[in-house]
Amino acid sequence: MLIATNNQVHALVEGHEGAPPALVFSSSESITALEEGWQVSAVAAGGEIALLEGRQVRWLAAGIAEPIESLLLVGEEPLRLLVGTEGPHLYRLADEGRPACRLESFAELECRHKWHTPWGGPPAVRSLARRGDWLYADIHVGSIVRSPDRGCSWEPVQPGINEDVHQVATSAVLEERLYANTAEAVYISEDRGRSWIHRDQGLATQYGRAIAVHPRDPDCLLASVSRGPGEEVEGRLYRSDDAGRTWTQVREGFPEITRANIDTFQVIFSTGGTAWAAVEDTLYRSADRGVNWERVWQAPEPIRLLSCACAD
Repeated sequence: MLIATNNQVHALVEGHEGAPPALVFSSSESITALEEGWQVSAVAAGGEIALLEGRQVRWLAAGIAEPIESLLLVGEEPLRLLVGTEGPHLYRLADEGRPACRLESFAELECRHKWHTPWGGPPAVRSLARRGDWLYADIHVGSIVRSPDRGCSWEPVQPGINEDVHQVATSAVLEERLYANTAEAVYISEDRGRSWIHRDQGLATQYGRAIAVHPRDPDCLLASVSRGPGEEVEGRLYRSDDAGRTWTQVREGFPEITRANIDTFQVIFSTGGTAWAAVEDTLYRSADRGVNWERVWQAPEPIRLLSCACAD
């Protein structure tokens, strides 16, 4: 697992949690996106992209001018990396010494004119997810778009979901299931986004940010909610064992209320089924599907991003 603060990336090996995470990357620029793979990982810092291969760091000639918001490894051998930016745009990047290629099929989507932000700035590709050849891009703000062919063509999902999506996720078990945490809490689709079910029963508040899915049980979920954006918003972490039909707040060993949001990319399941969450500079772990938690590490600065290689 990789853990990113503002300027550093640390690696934690599952099964060796007694040892502190090892520093594997450092930058004078802010880290904005992180994606762990099995052999190679990617870090976006200051508009550039670094590849991590063990303790080796290589920089790619991305040539992307827009702020980078999200990364998705589509393939490792050969390397195929999808890069989401403000604008919003998607780029495909390969380890071939050439600049990133903008995906024109994404740039030409007719629904783009509806994308917006509450503050008037450019929308962004906030998160990316994949299941097989299917790719999903969460537009903040503008719902979700999907590709059935690894990014060659794109189309919007169907209405029925709140358009203010903060994270999209897939299941390693159910090919057609799709999850989203939004400004109106969690939505689930059983048909890759053709229809949606609102799953908010039992949540004290509805403003959702992070969502994570157990690698072997598609009904076991973790989701964070709060009273809204900003500070002093009373963030809470919830778990579900029935695909969000009911939710239970996480309390055992975990802060009942956090000052700020538990944000996008700050809650994950590792491939072994261990749950991880970051609250400010503290990393928490749960070995029992998110019921009981323990503090395992205090980072040198607030933790911004968590990433774990995903089986597909």
